[in-house]
Amino acid sequence: MASTDKIALLELIRKIGLDDGDVDFLKEGLRVLTQAVIEAEVSSLIGADRYERSEKRSNSRNGHRSREWDTRVGTMELQIPKLRKGSYFPSILEPRRKAEKALLSVVQEAYVHGVSTRKVDELVESMGIQGLSKSEVSRICKELDNVVQDFKNRPLEGTYPYLWFDATFPKVREGGRVQSMAFVIAIGVRDTGEREVLGFDIGTSEDGSFWLTFIRSLVARGLRGVQLAISDAHEGLRSAIGSALTGAT
Repeated sequence: MASTDKIALLELIRKIGLDDGDVDFLKEGLRVLTQAVIEAEVSSLIGADRYERSEKRSNSRNGHRSREWDTRVGTMELQIPKLRKGSYFPSILEPRRKAEKALLSVVQEAYVHGVSTRKVDELVESMGIQGLSKSEVSRICKELDNVVQDFKNRPLEGTYPYLWFDATFPKVREGGRVQSMAFVIAIGVRDTGEREVLGFDIGTSEDGSFWLTFIRSLVARGLRGVQLAISDAHEGLRSAIGSALTGAT
């Protein structure tokens, strides 16, 4: 899939709000991406990656020091590299720098439609970090992608008495043409009251078999305890709920 209507999908995710589980994901994604960008900035500054032998090297690393960073998704601990000569402070942590919003935006988009090397490359360049190799950008993307995939495929623990299903139809460019595709999402409420995005998927049509496969994937990850499933009157969806969530109203 070459591209999607990112605005529509991001707005759908944002519209439902954030609970503790989603914030934990954003926090970890933000920490991983920020740490990777810090390491990339240091490599650019000293002229060499960690453990790399290079004629361009002008300095070397000398361990790390811990520093807390307060963000809109919570306080996280970062590891700031120390240099043998001089000192280093990450430019993204400088006062009045709006880096957090840009970093978080990349994490949110990675959640919806995958990690983009172009997006990460643009982010790094916007922060004044020059000369970053394609392999380094790919490494950053892989680290972030691991966080995203861990969250998307996480086991669903506890019970979810209430479950919402919904769909929207973004335009997708695939195979050289633009077509409307079905983006489906499941939102659950835990027995403790927190709302959580349980999963989502995109397919060629919102038919019963697609919904059934999607709901079964949630069950396979541990979805249980559903008492009430809320949806529109889509016959295929209602049939899939009856087949995969036996006993739910």
